[in-house]
Amino acid sequence: MRVFGTCDGSSNLPGAIRMKARARIVLSFADTATAEAVAKSVSLDDEGYIRTTRRGRTITAVANADGMLRLLHTLDDYLSCLGVAERTAREARPRGRAPRRRA
Repeated sequence: MRVFGTCDGSSNLPGAIRMKARARIVLSFADTATAEAVAKSVSLDDEGYIRTTRRGRTITAVANADGMLRLLHTLDDYLSCLGVAERTAREARPRGRAPRRRA
C-alpha cells in the first residue's frame, strides 16, 4: 500500500496536502474458468474506485482513494464481493467435477 500526503499523516488539518492512497491485490485461483467467473462478477462494481484485470488464473485489482479510510472501505467491499463470487462459482460447478490443478 502506498500513501501520499503529509509526513505526519495530518492531512485532515486545514491547509494540509490531500492524502492519496493506493493498493494492489493479486489473487490466484485453481483454474482459469473460476478466475474468469469471479473477475466478471466483481468487475461490474468497479466504477472508478477499483480496477480489476484477469490474466489466466490470476486476478489483479488496483484501488485508488482520497484517504486511507476510504481505501479500506473500498477494499472491504471488494473483498466481500470477491468472497461471494468465489463461493458462487464453486457452487455452480457440477457435482463430482473438481477444479483442475496445475502441475
